[in-house]
Amino acid sequence: MTTNIQIVFYSMYGHIYTMAEAVAEGVKSVQGCSVELLQVPELMPDAVLEQYGAKAARAAFSHVPIAMVDHLAQADAIIFGTPTRFGNMAAQMRNFLDQTGGLWMKGSLVGKVGSVFASTATQHGGQETTITSFHSTLLHHGMIIVGVPYAEPRLSNMEEITGGTPYGATTLAGPDGSRRPSENELAIARYQGAHVAKIAAKLKG
Repeated sequence: MTTNIQIVFYSMYGHIYTMAEAVAEGVKSVQGCSVELLQVPELMPDAVLEQYGAKAARAAFSHVPIAMVDHLAQADAIIFGTPTRFGNMAAQMRNFLDQTGGLWMKGSLVGKVGSVFASTATQHGGQETTITSFHSTLLHHGMIIVGVPYAEPRLSNMEEITGGTPYGATTLAGPDGSRRPSENELAIARYQGAHVAKIAAKLKG
């Protein structure tokens, strides 16, 4: 019996995509679990993306399939990834979630595991509020929220500037987006993927 895990993300400059790949590695490390990497649709015109220097970055993950709302119901767990926009999720992710009313009416996501990871420009740029505010939507859907416990020792790393919260994995992109996810951050993301997969498998079993 396969446990199906979906990773649904929005990425503008590739930071969240890199984290999503690490989360997927964690899922794959758990026997009996399958993983799908899916991205939510872009809302900004190509001209605007090019103006912000994001068009070239997005080409690196253009092969990732677009997430379909109804497909969420086929997952046993969904791990969402989003950049931070002023302490909240990105509009692209919000727009996608706002289309899940039909699933809510049917209770299609009730009892499924939900988890979130994020990126921010700075250490205190809303990495935690983005995830905890995201949880409100998951709770409305009746999902079981899973974070990253302190059994993952990298959450307590004080030797470097790093993302990573008990609410979910995070990365710090830097004010100009030039910083890439560190190995500490990627390791936490892998842990999150494996942790969610193990819990989802136990619940399905």
